[in-house]
Amino acid sequence: MDLELFDEVAETFRSLLPQDLGTPRVRARRYGLKVWFGPETPPKEHYEAQVIGAKHVADATVLAIEIGFHTEHPKVADNDAVLAHLSRQEKQWRKVLGPEAESGPFLGRPDDWRRISETWPDPDLGEPGLRFELATRLLDYVTALEPTRSTR
Repeated sequence: MDLELFDEVAETFRSLLPQDLGTPRVRARRYGLKVWFGPETPPKEHYEAQVIGAKHVADATVLAIEIGFHTEHPKVADNDAVLAHLSRQEKQWRKVLGPEAESGPFLGRPDDWRRISETWPDPDLGEPGLRFELATRLLDYVTALEPTRSTR
């Protein structure tokens, strides 16, 4: 049975995640992967690796991949509070995520949701190593942000 790219990313991610972070909930779909901890229903704060349109990434001509953390509460103030909480530990998570991680408004949506994520312009979705690269980079976001995020 052939797995879709994000099904493969999900399996790789699960195999690499340290047990001390808890049991992840993982939902793969054709063009993305969502990861969260806690309830069965995805909460408003979660991690994603997903294909997005080129119009959202300056260097992309066809498509891009976004990898990182999203906060999608209905109220802007709640999303800003999540980012403010994470920003207090930025020095620590920046060591892991580097300058590629951008904190700010969500890509492709009105200015209400927030993110800490990066984009990869025009990746080759058929490249054999992409599955591992996506899983390990998503793991970087989870291990860098989740210990702080979960204390809010």
